[in-house]
Amino acid sequence: MTQSIDDMAPVMGADGEFHAQDEAIDLSGTTLEGWVALGFFWILGATVFYQFFTRYVLNDSAAWTEEIARYLLIAVVFTGATIGVIKNNHIQVDFFYKFMPKPVGRAMATLVDFLRIGFFAAATLLTGMMMLKLGGNSRMTMVDLPMNWVYGVCLLGFAAMALRSVQIALFHRRRGYSVLERPESSMDDK
Repeated sequence: MTQSIDDMAPVMGADGEFHAQDEAIDLSGTTLEGWVALGFFWILGATVFYQFFTRYVLNDSAAWTEEIARYLLIAVVFTGATIGVIKNNHIQVDFFYKFMPKPVGRAMATLVDFLRIGFFAAATLLTGMMMLKLGGNSRMTMVDLPMNWVYGVCLLGFAAMALRSVQIALFHRRRGYSVLERPESSMDDK
């Protein structure tokens, strides 16, 4: 919903001074994945700051920080991708749904939901198989930790995306349409 300029509160007061107030921050709608991603992001930020500090202030760079930062970035990406699934705002092409008959569009949107679930379930399974094949033999380069920790984050991310995809498909079924069929709608529309 857009507001007209007349409906907005004036920014400049009668005294000629700038008057603006921030909206109240509401974090009640933040998902578990959002908090996990925020945690990974802060740890990543602290690691990069430590790398900067040791390199440019102490002139003795900590070698492990680059590798750990890379793995933390992977964690942020996989938890962030889960948030994208929850919000149902990954890249999608809804152009053709405009021209399809409604029953065909509904069937195609349902197929997309099933394919998304299948893709994330297969990625979860394949990541788990790879982790079993590697066992504990594969180690990180600079830090003596198992690489399966990194792959475990990927596995959890894929599993969360698969579960959230099931929730989205059920939501689309209950609502009777998806964002593909009605691009102007959102996940908040009931």
